[in-house]
Amino acid sequence: MSVTKRLEILDLIRELRQQLNLSQKHFAAKVGVSFKTVNRWENGHTEPSRIALKLNEEMLLKMGEPAKRLLIQYFPEAE
Repeated sequence: MSVTKRLEILDLIRELRQQLNLSQKHFAAKVGVSFKTVNRWENGHTEPSRIALKLNEEMLLKMGEPAKRLLIQYFPEAE
């Protein structure tokens, strides 16, 4: 995966979590992973699996209008 794509993913995770107003711990519980995993995603040490990315996309879709910018930016095919 390219550096640009990795930066986009860590930005997506952080922005989505912040829009949901969740700590890393609470976001991890919502996605079904550990706090440590979310922390590693946001710090660029590991990448989310395809399943985790799909869960993030689904959360954005459920958020509606407030998440529209993130959805368009990170999941343009979902439009």
